[in-house]
Amino acid sequence: MPDSDTYYTRPMPPPWSKPLDIERVSRGEAAFEFDIALEDLARVAARADQVGGNVAGIVRFARHDDTATAQVVMHGTAIMRCQKCMQPVSLPVSSSVRLALLQDAGGAGAVPEPFEPVLAAGGCISVGELVEEELLLSLPIVPLHGADTPCGLAPAGADEDETPAEAVTQRPFAALGKLLSQK
Repeated sequence: MPDSDTYYTRPMPPPWSKPLDIERVSRGEAAFEFDIALEDLARVAARADQVGGNVAGIVRFARHDDTATAQVVMHGTAIMRCQKCMQPVSLPVSSSVRLALLQDAGGAGAVPEPFEPVLAAGGCISVGELVEEELLLSLPIVPLHGADTPCGLAPAGADEDETPAEAVTQRPFAALGKLLSQK
């Protein structure tokens, strides 16, 4: 048997990243389950220098009057870098939101109260885009450890006897008044 060259193809994109026709999935009342690693969501990963964890849930499409809608229910954990101690911090993610999927921004003012408007340019949107948008709205801009889990102000490995830099109050302009009055 002759040696054959192996044919390699690009990996297939995950199902949650494929664009969906909002009219078709909303009329069929389709539902899509997802489990997404946060580092796979480009806009979430770009927002922080370190992001990990995953979210899982379901997106249910439907119709409300003449509008395509989606209900996104997700839960999971985001692992980001605490901006105070620079150590990992686990942030719970739990969200349930009802969205009105609009093909153009002109209809945003007519969206009924329980729904939030989302632009689905060209009539298509992916489950990943819906999840990513909700994560960007729910994750903190500056991740910090909570009051129940205080973080150390000094980086790991620092002497315990040292006073953290943030604890020392510095007043660089305190002597400025004396200098100005000497003229």
